[in-house]
Amino acid sequence: MTNNLAVVAIGGNALIPDAKNVSLNDQFAVVQKIAINIADMIEQGWNVLLTHGNGPQVGFIMRRSELSEKYVSKVSMDYAGADIQGAVGYMFCKALRNEFKRRGIKRDPIAIVTQTLVDRNDPAFSNPTKPIGSWYSKKEAEALAKKNGWSIIEDSGRGWRRVVPSPKPIDIIEVNSIRKLIADDFLVITLGGGGIPVIENVKGEIEGIEAVIDKDFSSALLAQDIGADMLILPTGVDRVSLGFNTPNERQIETMTVSEARAHCASGEFPAGSMKPKVTALADFVEHREGANGIITSLPLMGLALTGKAGTRIIRD
Repeated sequence: MTNNLAVVAIGGNALIPDAKNVSLNDQFAVVQKIAINIADMIEQGWNVLLTHGNGPQVGFIMRRSELSEKYVSKVSMDYAGADIQGAVGYMFCKALRNEFKRRGIKRDPIAIVTQTLVDRNDPAFSNPTKPIGSWYSKKEAEALAKKNGWSIIEDSGRGWRRVVPSPKPIDIIEVNSIRKLIADDFLVITLGGGGIPVIENVKGEIEGIEAVIDKDFSSALLAQDIGADMLILPTGVDRVSLGFNTPNERQIETMTVSEARAHCASGEFPAGSMKPKVTALADFVEHREGANGIITSLPLMGLALTGKAGTRIIRD
């Protein structure tokens, strides 16, 4: 489709700098900094599409819903996902428009509420693994699980949480609209939280479900579908490392797809952090000839595009 098209997938946790700065104003301050990075990319000649996570933000919405259920109806996860797609999309549209105006960049940002199709028979539905929402004591969690039909787990020694399925994305419902917006030179903000998870019911109708889709996997699927040249997954480190946090830690500048898959299979990368990113990039690069994938920190995205920072995944 479009030359020099990069998909940049911003994590939901990236918008929250620390536990004391979680307000919407705090998150918008982070988005304003990200807008600077995105404008830098555009001035380098890249067209950009943004996706973003929403884990903490959806957790806040679900917690507010729990606390206010005596007064207003509870919010289901699909509607919470749509809610935060609008809120975070608004933040990015506002920050990008202001940054573009300062630099004289003639681009219009637009946020689109996006649904991601999953298989209603995906095995993930019988094995919920994705923690969401607040932490509770064991007694509180068990009471809520009994009341609401939740599955719960003890999470990282910090308390008990609800877990939901994380099925594999198989299609982006709005992909044709996204293609048209890119072709008309819009900077699209889409796939918030990996997209609102939906299934096709027995009537062939779209139906929202209680689940979470990994935003890196859905971003890789979208990047492949729209013919992107680059998929960038910003994270908290400048480069991927082997032997992370050990005396033998070694940063990697470049990995082939086969090397990336071998490291994932050997347990080199944790399942809850780096493994999904490496896997998603390997999937994208393998199925998109001539494309590359990058993992790096947000401030170094510009340098990573020139090969001076980050870890790049390439075809064998």
